Amino acid sequence: MFSQLFDSVPDALIVVDHGGRIVSANRQAELLFGYAEGTLDGLGVEALMPEAVRDRHRAHTAGYMASPRVRAMGDTGQALTGQRLDGQQFPVEIALSPIVDSSGEVRFLASVRDVSETQRVRQALVRARYDTLVARIGQLALEANDDESVVQVVPPLLAEALDVETVALAFVRATGDGIEVRAAHGLQEDWLAFEQAVGSLNAPAWKALAAGPVVVEDADAAGGPRYPLGRDARSGAVVPLLDRDRPMGALIALSHQPHRFDHDALHLLQSVAHLLAALMQRRRTEEQLAHSQRLEAIGQLTGGIAHDFNNLLTIMSGSLQLLELEQEQRPEATELIASALRSVTRGAELTSKLLAFARRQRLNPRAVAVRELLRDIELMLKRTLGETIRIQVECAEALPNAWADSTQLDTALVNLALNARDAMPRGGELTLTASERWVGPDERTAELAPGHYVMFSVADTGHGMTPETLARAVEPFFTTKDAGRGSGLGLSMVYGFVRQSGGHLWFDSELGYGTRVDLLLPVAKASQAVAVETAAETGAGAGEAVLVVEDEPDVRSISAAFLRSLGYRVVAVGSAADALRTLDDDATIALLFSDVMLGEGMDGHALAREAQRRRPDLAVLLTSGYEDPVARQDAEGGPAYELLRKPFRREQLAAAAARNLAERSG
Repeated sequence: MFSQLFDSVPDALIVVDHGGRIVSANRQAELLFGYAEGTLDGLGVEALMPEAVRDRHRAHTAGYMASPRVRAMGDTGQALTGQRLDGQQFPVEIALSPIVDSSGEVRFLASVRDVSETQRVRQALVRARYDTLVARIGQLALEANDDESVVQVVPPLLAEALDVETVALAFVRATGDGIEVRAAHGLQEDWLAFEQAVGSLNAPAWKALAAGPVVVEDADAAGGPRYPLGRDARSGAVVPLLDRDRPMGALIALSHQPHRFDHDALHLLQSVAHLLAALMQRRRTEEQLAHSQRLEAIGQLTGGIAHDFNNLLTIMSGSLQLLELEQEQRPEATELIASALRSVTRGAELTSKLLAFARRQRLNPRAVAVRELLRDIELMLKRTLGETIRIQVECAEALPNAWADSTQLDTALVNLALNARDAMPRGGELTLTASERWVGPDERTAELAPGHYVMFSVADTGHGMTPETLARAVEPFFTTKDAGRGSGLGLSMVYGFVRQSGGHLWFDSELGYGTRVDLLLPVAKASQAVAVETAAETGAGAGEAVLVVEDEPDVRSISAAFLRSLGYRVVAVGSAADALRTLDDDATIALLFSDVMLGEGMDGHALAREAQRRRPDLAVLLTSGYEDPVARQDAEGGPAYELLRKPFRREQLAAAAARNLAERSG
């Protein structure tokens, strides 16, 4: 009766004696482990398990036999593995029970069940639950207005899904001086201690983390990078939040149970970490784009204001200069006029800075010898900054020439140096360096193309900037200086000049530790030789006919009056259409002097091209207080015309007119 029952049970049954030898096994046991009928009897029970666990099993068996008890399937608390005769391993569950045979000897009955299929079902259910959680967090990320709301809900959701006690999200501080725990579940009063433990991680630990997630056990050897497990934690997982292969923070999960983080749990943590890192990067990109768009909008508004303001300055400056000619014999009048002209000049300097920020200024790029430029700037700064500022200038050997407007570059570097001086009221060190920089395709951004650049760096040991100040550093009219000590246009001008030159500008500043500004400009090509400056010539007219084209009546009157006072015969019109008709009717016109912005119809560039098509011998001089980027793009590939910036002096107009007439006649 017992033997029939023994063989009819669906589970594999094995009876073992005190020596660990198999006394009896049913047919299901032989089939499960791949043995022929009757061949299991007499074998050591360790033959049915992997060799790696046999010693541990012997010790466990000895303990069980010393204190036998009934143990149901699943009571081991850990996964068990069986091994077939052919070496194949498979997961099992075992129930143990002591029995007494007919002779009164105590034996041990093991009921063994193959749980391969059950385990696969369980694993599939766990993975489906984990995938649902990742999808839920992803949906929260899409719907959230900020990343903080997502960060706060992640730890409790993960702790519940993984059935662990602690989950925390730690981030590198924006200032780079430590770690902060922004969200956590299960820390309670240990929050500060945990944050200090995470913040104490050394460089090797973070470097190791950059390579991927780390599973930590309480009994791990101390030879490698150590990660905090916290009080009572027996196992943990530290998963990086990566930003371009560099950790911006970490997702940390801790459990009171050992070996808690299997492949599926680690995969869930990695999926959530990747999702959070992508969310952070998206938010940052959106903020950078919004900042760039805000600066672009301010630039467009600024350019329009500068255009109108320059026309007003041209009228004021021209009227004052004409008045100055009439009042030469009255010293008291000429002194007042000179004072007013100085004010006009200061206004023109302000609009020039506004146009630089708006990237609407006319640049004259050329190959700039960097070492010579820095040497000249160093000499000037030593005379300007005072004895309390120590100046260090470093220039890499064999540095290629930069391709930029040398005057604007000089002004930009001096502006940065003066800002650095103001940040060091009690003295300090200013370091000006130049080096070569290659930007690869992997570093491409919307604002910087791959290529070969010269990088100028201006660093100081001053008081630095807060993150809030740093975010607004290049906005026009934003300044932290006292009233009357700054217009807030210095960094705006530098930013606009660099961006218009095809370069980029970076700020690195920390309150109390100084500021570093990196300025990238393209390298000059081999065919672009260093230009030689020539002095502008001056001259007066000899009755040549000049056609003035200006849509602003008052500006047109000033320009015509200047030219008449210089000895030219002037015809003045208000549109491109009137100008072309006048050219067809008057063959004596030798010079076209036109504003770039002419309202509706042709702009100055298009008018100049059409006029020279009709009259190839015609000289052309353009003027503008604001050059529209669309007009500038349309003019690319066509003839290069000299541009006289508004507001201009009478002497500047005289030199430019004489120069262009001379070039045409030559």
